[in-house]
Amino acid sequence: MHRTAADPVVILYHDKYFLFSSHAAGYSYSDNLRDWTHMYSKMPLVKEWAPAVMVYDDYIYYLGFGNKQLYRTNDPINDNWELVEGAELPSTGDPDFFVDNDDRVFFLYGCSSGGPMKGYEVDPKNHFRRISDEVDLMPYNGKRLGWEVPGDHNEKTNQKGWNEGACMVHEGDYYYFLYATPGTEYTTYCTGAYVGESPLGPFEPMVGSPYAICPEGFFTGGGHGHPFKDRYGNQWFVASLIIGAREHYERRIGIFPAYYKDGYAHVVIDGFDKPFVVPNRKVDFEKESILLDMNALSVGKATTASSTFKDMTPEKASDDDIRSWWPAQTGDDGEWLQVDLGRLMSVEAVEVCFADEGFKSYRYDANVPAYKYLVECSEDAETWRVLFDRSNNAQDQIYELLVTPKAERTRYLRVTNKTDFEVGKFSVSEFRVFGHADGKTPGGVENFKSVRQDNRRRIAMSWNPREDAVGYIVRWGASKDRMNHAARVYATEVDYGFFDAEQTYYVAVQPFNEVGLGETSQVVEVK
Repeated sequence: MHRTAADPVVILYHDKYFLFSSHAAGYSYSDNLRDWTHMYSKMPLVKEWAPAVMVYDDYIYYLGFGNKQLYRTNDPINDNWELVEGAELPSTGDPDFFVDNDDRVFFLYGCSSGGPMKGYEVDPKNHFRRISDEVDLMPYNGKRLGWEVPGDHNEKTNQKGWNEGACMVHEGDYYYFLYATPGTEYTTYCTGAYVGESPLGPFEPMVGSPYAICPEGFFTGGGHGHPFKDRYGNQWFVASLIIGAREHYERRIGIFPAYYKDGYAHVVIDGFDKPFVVPNRKVDFEKESILLDMNALSVGKATTASSTFKDMTPEKASDDDIRSWWPAQTGDDGEWLQVDLGRLMSVEAVEVCFADEGFKSYRYDANVPAYKYLVECSEDAETWRVLFDRSNNAQDQIYELLVTPKAERTRYLRVTNKTDFEVGKFSVSEFRVFGHADGKTPGGVENFKSVRQDNRRRIAMSWNPREDAVGYIVRWGASKDRMNHAARVYATEVDYGFFDAEQTYYVAVQPFNEVGLGETSQVVEVK
């Protein structure tokens, strides 16, 4: 499939950001982390999986999965790469370069079910020769660490998960060894963390791990990514997000804030499927949110369409799930999808997420569909006005966030196809509407319970439903002051298996609706 971007690395080089990923046939660059230009490259390795990329001595270095050849460039915009002659690097799965704060370089790798992650120091000025012992940095530890157990619900306890994607961060007195697990096809794909005081260990599981996890919500995942700093010194993590609905390796890429404090590291995924601002200054991401003050207005709302293909009905475009979608019967100009918010609300942004139903868009196909469309709004579903005119769009952009100049008071929104597709159908995986609604936020839930299972990697939670809630945010952490992991759900019971069997947890649940977040329940200690 064309839409398989994953295993990303972002670097800052000469005040531009460069994004590399698996099988991209090139790389992308940006001035602001928001708008990206993709360029197809002639460098021989750009179709490899899971590249290792680093900046060293004013060059970008690139090494592909399972490849011994190393390339470098100091002119990436013009695609001028050269082979690094005589480089002595092994052929490994998921290689990574870690450049420490003192410019020492370490080679990390590991990609297996049940095997260790390894590393050693290299000399980049002498053919990248190994200059330290090779050590096991961490073992497979699924019997203790639930996030290493495979399955969408970490339920495959008779199997070993797939640990991969090693990378490292040095902040303060600590080294944070990061790795992806339990497999790229699972919604529980995440990034675990170990902590030590040396780049080659010893390391221990980080209290409060995983480092990045998003098991439920519009998108899921957060595995096999890479940390980086922006030009202001802010920490970020670029990660793989999971779809897997049309093809096993169907994935996306997301960029999220991160922070590292006194042996604890965290990627802020909670809420980051909603609009946010990329800062142009230094920000303490532990204390300050860059999310815009908007709520999701369209989840679960009545949805209709001009036509429907097979049994993929219109409400699949308002179910807060990237893995389901609505397709029209055709790809003809005029096919439309409409959502009814139920009452007048203040709309401030929409995100149209297209689904590629029936397109033959392969990984290196330059003829990908360019969606041309109108977004309109109405108070009565009879008289319509244009919110956004994208009828002349020529870019391959299947997810597009459109922000209104001012809030629009409206009830109905409609997206209409404005082109004729020769192949494929007009299709939408989610028509997302953001803004504000009048009314009250929900009160707290009653009868919140939490039980640790006999399998101590699992914790079950339940609570009574609230009529004034659209859904619920389940929150957890290893201490009361760091309950910053979250999952958005629409049921009133969950059973999660991604916990550390040897660790105490604190859990709570918070209802929400179109007006905003409600009262958080009492915090329950789970020993």
